Amino acid sequence: MQVAGKWALVTGASRGVGLRIAKALAAKGAKVIVHSRSLSASQKVVDEITRLQGFAVAVEAELSDNQAVASLVSQVNQLTHQSLTVLYNNAAIMTPWRDDAVVPASDYALSFQVNCIAPASLCDAFLPQMKQQGEGRIVNVTSGIADQPQLMAYSCSKAALDRYVRDMLPSLAGSGVLMNLMDPGWLQTDLGGEQAPNHPDSVLPGALVPVLLDEEAGSGQLYCAQDYR
Repeated sequence: MQVAGKWALVTGASRGVGLRIAKALAAKGAKVIVHSRSLSASQKVVDEITRLQGFAVAVEAELSDNQAVASLVSQVNQLTHQSLTVLYNNAAIMTPWRDDAVVPASDYALSFQVNCIAPASLCDAFLPQMKQQGEGRIVNVTSGIADQPQLMAYSCSKAALDRYVRDMLPSLAGSGVLMNLMDPGWLQTDLGGEQAPNHPDSVLPGALVPVLLDEEAGSGQLYCAQDYR
């Protein structure tokens, strides 16, 4: 799919994986909506994209707040006149490491809100307009985390997002809209930590693969960015 001239929303785009995805989409001519929790942080990315002759707009929203998520949807619809083509649900949080593997309910609540409920809400909001225009790409960032009960809240929230994608498949058939998962790998980001083996730059070009797919590629697939290095 060609993205030049089309609107793309990238959540959590002020740093790490989201920053690289936003810049890469802008380099391909997309009109990128840069989301973060801070308008000033989003604007720094917009300024960088603009210096590189790309087009971008800054927005802010705290994804742990359902009202803020609803406001984000309204902002995007105003900007795009309800014609968003690419939704890249990248934003996520990592809850604290629990040495005793006893995870408090508050960790689960926050993880599910930011890592699953907010992305699902954005999918639900923008899917109808993508279906109406007969074209769209939704990418939900997942994780390969396993066998770490100390991070159970994060792991379970990502597993729930994976299930959301799988169960949505029947409604996407023949719509022109693809929804897939992308695993960036273990990266040296604020979320992944300094001990991670991969630099954040290594997500490209793989992170763009599920955006640029032809419709025939289908939905419900897992794309691992490290496979395309």
